[in-house]
Amino acid sequence: MTARRITVLGSTGSVGLSTLDVLRRQQSISVYALGAGSNWRLMLEQCREFRPEIVVMEDLMAAEQLAAALKHEKLDVQVGTGQTALCEIASASEVSIVMAAIVGAAGLPSALAAVMSGKTVLLANKESLVMAGRLFTQAAKDSGATVLPIDSEHNAIFQCLPLRGQQSNDQIAPSGVRKVVLTASGGPFLHASPDQLLSVTPEQACRHPNWSMGQKISVDSASMMNKGLEFIEACYLFDLNPDQVKVLIHPQSIVHSMVEYIDGSVLAQLGSPDMRVPIAHALAWPERIESGASFLDLAASPDLQFMEPDMERFPCLELAIAAARAGGHAPVVLNAANEIAVAGFLERKLGFLQIPQIVEKCLEQISCPEPVSMDMILEVDRQARAMAEDMILGFRPGSWC
Repeated sequence: MTARRITVLGSTGSVGLSTLDVLRRQQSISVYALGAGSNWRLMLEQCREFRPEIVVMEDLMAAEQLAAALKHEKLDVQVGTGQTALCEIASASEVSIVMAAIVGAAGLPSALAAVMSGKTVLLANKESLVMAGRLFTQAAKDSGATVLPIDSEHNAIFQCLPLRGQQSNDQIAPSGVRKVVLTASGGPFLHASPDQLLSVTPEQACRHPNWSMGQKISVDSASMMNKGLEFIEACYLFDLNPDQVKVLIHPQSIVHSMVEYIDGSVLAQLGSPDMRVPIAHALAWPERIESGASFLDLAASPDLQFMEPDMERFPCLELAIAAARAGGHAPVVLNAANEIAVAGFLERKLGFLQIPQIVEKCLEQISCPEPVSMDMILEVDRQARAMAEDMILGFRPGSWC
């Protein structure tokens, strides 16, 4: 395998850390650049080990502290800051692979820059497709970029497609595909009563039974908004209409997703619930490399269960599916309002059940033509965030119940 160079965006997050762990296990890919938010101490450790040429911190103060520490240790690493610098390391000519793992809307500009530059983009930032699906996929077609999904569900679908479907730059599922099935663990509140959900704490919401993830994604998993965002992502990534995407609860997180074909065949991808599996698959595709994940022992595994999601318990999922059907500006509003509401919940400014209420009110109150440019997308995003923030500021205990 020819040696390649990679930029890892979001290197201090859970997906970034898993990516670097996979990179430790092989020699065919070297690290050119790393990007992160504000955790400069962890970034310093990564610089010591992987010796990137450039690192970028979104936070200016963190960048200054990192630069001082690197100078003190005599490590020759260039330090940049801000979105422009992140886009530069995503589109640098020295790079052939970009891991796009910055969480939330903040990851869209750099992921889009990588796609527009024709890179092989390992897409862990689902918000790029939720917010700018048509623009993003068109940019990939225009530049010849290869987009490989990292979310375990979409990576599973990708692996279950025939080779001709995997090799299509258009990222279109073959005509023989009838439906894709996204599996969801159901998170920590799968069997919680309505009374229990009223008093959920951030600590409880972040305690996922199967996966180790960051706070925001953990809360999204607990509310099943994460699965809703993945529903929208699947529609864009595989050029499917919402009727071709189904969600099933699968508490064991062993079957990561399935593809149903028109002849009645159903192909499923199974594996341990470890993000290193899809990361290793995408890093080496179409070859295979070791991931470091444990191998699946089906004889020792619990019985596999599947069930329909309860939309009354998980209104965020229902809102996301409705946004996928509505299209236009709705997915942008959904994502922006959810990001603000989840941040408010983590800061204990509102309760867990108020997250979908805020999202729903923003969807009801914001109306505009379908965004056809990044400027329009960002304006809708701004409006939804401002509205959600105003709602949280006006929140009084019990007023949303």
